[in-house]
Amino acid sequence: MLGVLVGLKQEARIIRRFLPDAPIAISNANAEGATRGAAALLRLGATKLLSFGCAGGLSSSVQPGTVIVADHIHVDGKNVPTDQILSARFGAHRARQGGILHSDIMIAEAEEKQQLYRETRCVAVDMESGVLARTGLPFAVLRVVCDDFAKDLPPAARVALSNGSVQVTALTRSLVRHPRQIGALITLGADAAKAQKAISLFLEVHPPQA
Repeated sequence: MLGVLVGLKQEARIIRRFLPDAPIAISNANAEGATRGAAALLRLGATKLLSFGCAGGLSSSVQPGTVIVADHIHVDGKNVPTDQILSARFGAHRARQGGILHSDIMIAEAEEKQQLYRETRCVAVDMESGVLARTGLPFAVLRVVCDDFAKDLPPAARVALSNGSVQVTALTRSLVRHPRQIGALITLGADAAKAQKAISLFLEVHPPQA
């Protein structure tokens, strides 16, 4: 049985359309949530796993909207290969391949993103894939880049996510404190919408293979 780990509720809604029978766990974009989500999937009897959703760009070779089927995850200082057969099921030959870095925290600064790329050569980063790699089960990673490697995340993006979705109150408070971030936040929103459209289209054109 395939189990799916995502970061946000919107990501769960997207993949549910294509894997209606698969159990899905939501990490709420934090390390503890990812660990709990993976454990829940194992308790439900998952024997193979998929990490799905957005990723942060680390390299100029991937822009917002780039779909990645990772060939390895960099976690705990080592590269863990993804399962080739499972990755092929999710269109590995039609997507951008490469490494994805696991991080327990959100990588928000452009300078840090670029430094992490130089250190690991991973093209993107997420907060769920490494947790699946640690289980020892066969796993695949299907991700889409949602933010540009060369841009800092605006402050609101760092504080407004909770319970798997954007919290309007936290977002508003951040905007009041940092009104100059509005332009960057609009750009991030546009990039995120582009990414969601891209991953949905990818799955429609290349539905998961049985």
